[in-house]
Amino acid sequence: MMDQIAPFAPPSYADITAAGERLAPLAVRTPLLESAVLNDLVGGRILLKAETLQRTGSFKFRGAYNFVSQLDETQRRRGVVAYSSGNHAQGVAAAAALVGAPATIVMPSDAPAIKLDNTRALGASVVTFDRFGDSREEIAAHLAAETGATLVPPYDHPWTIAGQGTVGLEIVAQAAEIGTSPNMVLTCCGGGGLTSGIATVFAHRAPSTEIYTVEPQGFDDTARSLAGGEIVSNQADAHSICDALLAPMPGELTFAINSQLVTSGLAVSDDDVRRAVIFAWQTLKLVVEPGGAVALAAVLSGAMACQDRTVAVVLSGANVDPELFSDILRNGAAG
Repeated sequence: MMDQIAPFAPPSYADITAAGERLAPLAVRTPLLESAVLNDLVGGRILLKAETLQRTGSFKFRGAYNFVSQLDETQRRRGVVAYSSGNHAQGVAAAAALVGAPATIVMPSDAPAIKLDNTRALGASVVTFDRFGDSREEIAAHLAAETGATLVPPYDHPWTIAGQGTVGLEIVAQAAEIGTSPNMVLTCCGGGGLTSGIATVFAHRAPSTEIYTVEPQGFDDTARSLAGGEIVSNQADAHSICDALLAPMPGELTFAINSQLVTSGLAVSDDDVRRAVIFAWQTLKLVVEPGGAVALAAVLSGAMACQDRTVAVVLSGANVDPELFSDILRNGAAG
């Protein structure tokens, strides 16, 4: 039960390093890649953190395992519940399987089939809902109350944030290994867990580094919240191909952190994202899902000027529906 879990205070740098120790035997230390073609194109040095190669195909395994591994035996026997469009779902399913806990995941009925199938293949039970008519939070809370299972939040919890923050630990260390440190870090942003974890690391290790969120147009709630100084939500009828980044608003805890540590937010169009997905496949030889490509899209589109700067860009996930991926490669961006 959630009242058995640590208070909702921001994770410290020490919490993130502890998460790194928990994850070290299981998570992939994903590479920090560089492309001469991309560097020449933008006039800067771009360091690509390829979380596309992480266990379950996205950074979400980090936060999920850091959370689930801290549950006691009674909590593990009762199981876990999560809600997700797909990447957190797979991360929680994999983490629960590793500790022997049953998992139930609430997922939108229109989630990519590959995410639904992979979540089930990892041993979780899936409950679907209507993204535009149902409340995933209410469904998950009901299931947790009914079964005694622990709810594993996708972003708005210090254990989840600390796990995601290990991406930042690796960027700092890997950049140092090649003799550099980024001037800026661009992160994809849905609820803000990845950003707040990375921002916490850089605030401790390299406080002069600028941190930027990148979101799809229509779902730039974090950018608008940062600009206005208070949490705002997205329009209920907004649509984007970036299914991994369709949170209705920032988390309370993540926004409290990001409002202090993030420089500002950017938004990119679906066509910008399509071009980034194509570039990643053709030039970088990487499969990147739309939501995982928004930070790269900001670089390629010019939304973020990178001239003469060293920029770390997180490629956050690879779990793209085959039909959508084929359509993007075949038809490209409109116009």
